[in-house]
Amino acid sequence: MKKRRIRFSHVYLAAVMMVTYLPIVMVVVFSFNDSSVPVAWKGFTLEWYRTLLGDRALMEALGNSLVLGLLSCGLAAVIGTLGALGMTRAHFKSQGMLEYLSTIPIMVPEIILAMVFMAFFSLLGLPFGMVTLVLGHTAFCIPYVFLMVKARLVGIDRSLEEAGRDLGASPVRVFFDITLPLILPAVASGCILAFAMSFDDVVISLFVNGPTLSTLPIKIYTQLKTGVTPEINALCTVILAAVILVMTVYFCLAGKLGEKEM
Repeated sequence: MKKRRIRFSHVYLAAVMMVTYLPIVMVVVFSFNDSSVPVAWKGFTLEWYRTLLGDRALMEALGNSLVLGLLSCGLAAVIGTLGALGMTRAHFKSQGMLEYLSTIPIMVPEIILAMVFMAFFSLLGLPFGMVTLVLGHTAFCIPYVFLMVKARLVGIDRSLEEAGRDLGASPVRVFFDITLPLILPAVASGCILAFAMSFDDVVISLFVNGPTLSTLPIKIYTQLKTGVTPEINALCTVILAAVILVMTVYFCLAGKLGEKEM
């Protein structure tokens, strides 16, 4: 019986791994395919990577997405961290309701959130473009940073901050010298998640984007109407490699910080 359970667990794990990672492996493999048909292998080539580098429109869209992601996750990091700090340190009757309202952008369907942003920016008279994109993406990225940092603040020993205050440090000095280093891993995790959500967004970007600006998800979405070439597979492979590199560096740094704390 025990052997059967072990075999079943192995089969289940293999099925999950195939469903999760097989499409990614296929994208990487066919990015080197010497054929414009994504299901027919003709040979190895780097032509699609050269085509990708020569595609100015796609590179411009990629640059716009990177700038948008960095700006939105940077603003979300500041606002989300300050909000989590205020919620954790303050105590009032409506605190629970306010914390619930702070996470609404995660729970509201994205199409509804996009329509709300479009109507709100139209009422304000803001021209649709990078400004509205940054504001919209920042709004739905804040909860991710807020939840990460708040969870970290709950586990911090308040006596460390109180000791700093007893030694004569100002609240600002206590925050930068004691609190911020302790919550920095949570802030970094929230920023990575916020950047990923911003970089991947299509729906909100479609509603609040201007006519002359294009982000990478919008560019790929519009190309679906004419057919996706292996150039997109090459782009996905490059982005995947960048993500793996960033996550490797992040986990290495997090491991070193954990060793120092111990």
